[in-house]
Amino acid sequence: MDREFVERVLDLVERIPLGRAVSYGAIAEHLAAGYGPRYVGRVMAMEGQVVPWWRVVRADGAMAPPLMPEAQLHWLEESTPVRNGRVDMKNAAWDFA
Repeated sequence: MDREFVERVLDLVERIPLGRAVSYGAIAEHLAAGYGPRYVGRVMAMEGQVVPWWRVVRADGAMAPPLMPEAQLHWLEESTPVRNGRVDMKNAAWDFA
């Protein structure tokens, strides 16, 4: 795994504000390192437990089913906009600013 990219992903995820979320693809595009959303997902799966992983979701706002119950608790705690059990990306997406 590209260690520099891993560190950049984790640093970016740490900066996502409470109540906001970013998709795997948006992270990949923002970092412009030639990796796609699946690689970002792999980084999060292997090393994301040290950052607020529940703020990184699929483009449709969903989370992997095994992680969903814990993620939903965090979303509720942080007042993250949710619709139909998923993050409402129209209202919760963070623009990296």
